[in-house]
Amino acid sequence: MKIATIGTGFIVDAILSAVQEIDHVTCTAIYSRKRETAQPLADKYAVDTIYTDLDSLYTASNVDFIYIASPNSMHYEQAYQALQHGKHVICEKPFTSTRQEAETLIALAKEKNLMLFEAISNIHLPNVQIIQEQLPRLGQIKFIQCNYSQYSSKYNQLLAGEMPNVFNLQFSGGALMDINIYNLHLIQKLFGSPESVSYTANKHVNGIDTSGVMVLTYPTFIAESVGCKDTNSMNFVLIQGENGYLHVVGGANGCKEIRLQVGNEPAEEFNVQNKSNWFYYEWEAFRDMYTSGDYEQCYELLDHSCSVMNTLTKARKDAGIVFAADQV
Repeated sequence: MKIATIGTGFIVDAILSAVQEIDHVTCTAIYSRKRETAQPLADKYAVDTIYTDLDSLYTASNVDFIYIASPNSMHYEQAYQALQHGKHVICEKPFTSTRQEAETLIALAKEKNLMLFEAISNIHLPNVQIIQEQLPRLGQIKFIQCNYSQYSSKYNQLLAGEMPNVFNLQFSGGALMDINIYNLHLIQKLFGSPESVSYTANKHVNGIDTSGVMVLTYPTFIAESVGCKDTNSMNFVLIQGENGYLHVVGGANGCKEIRLQVGNEPAEEFNVQNKSNWFYYEWEAFRDMYTSGDYEQCYELLDHSCSVMNTLTKARKDAGIVFAADQV
């Protein structure tokens, strides 16, 4: 499985570090608009080829998959072009800017018999399987609380009058798309799509959400999902049932440890993740699906990603957050 990356940010560094640990996955090329930007990563991970032209990357013979880690608003066009050129695609979260973009990419991937994945790490974590196995012990679920908050250094730039991509409507940024998405992926992985969604946000004068809370309604319970880039918090997930509760320590992004309390029984702790770099698990899953030709599981994941994009799009509209991509 030969991959090439679009982007050179910290997430690409973390991904390449994980890929080094996985057999039969090799990074053969890095794309950046400027060669000097890509060179440090190429040197660090012994990548032979640097492209500064996207067309050359799309037609490269030594690349099976293109991993896209560009600003959110660029995901759709770059993924579309890669698929058109016969490349499999792994696209960083958020998958796209809108539900319509997601549906178009999925249809194209199926038409061309190519694999397409959203690089959302938490749904592939082994501890999420533990959560699924333990949920029945809680009885009827009644309430879910999630908080993933991380003060962003880019927020200081925003306050200083700058417009970093992550806080820019033109680039499909904001707290919902960047950070609250982890909460949403976990909730929908466990419980499917909600019946309704609302989103109340703290918005900067430019219209972007710097923090906010989603409320998801299901037939028998409510899920509250908080994501903040303008403050820090103790991050957690609490799933509350009539028989007890399950605490995901550290929040939805890493699912580092699971604590279960059922009635008056002694509390139980679970952790089956032995990799410090949790990106390992998603890339191992991508590798396994590719090498085995498991398109059925790939398409199941795409259905999940599309349903999440549908919820995100509804949430943004509820809060009056309009991206440039919405106006196309």
